[in-house]
Amino acid sequence: MAGREGASDARDRLVIDPFDYRVTKEGAVIVSRGGRAVMTVGGRDAARLVAALQRADEAESQYVLARASGDYKRGNERG
Repeated sequence: MAGREGASDARDRLVIDPFDYRVTKEGAVIVSRGGRAVMTVGGRDAARLVAALQRADEAESQYVLARASGDYKRGNERG
């Protein structure tokens, strides 16, 4: 994800409590955090999410997943 170099999570919540994801056979992406599914992304959005995750390193992938879940935008990444 371009422009994410040097960006940090002020409270390190994305390091302490990272997001995880799983791609289903149907191509949907299940985003989870703390062992609980927080959302499922399907269709074209799922394909775009998978592509972004493949381009991202580990730290960037946390931002991609946070933004996909909506938590990053609202500042609710406290968990």
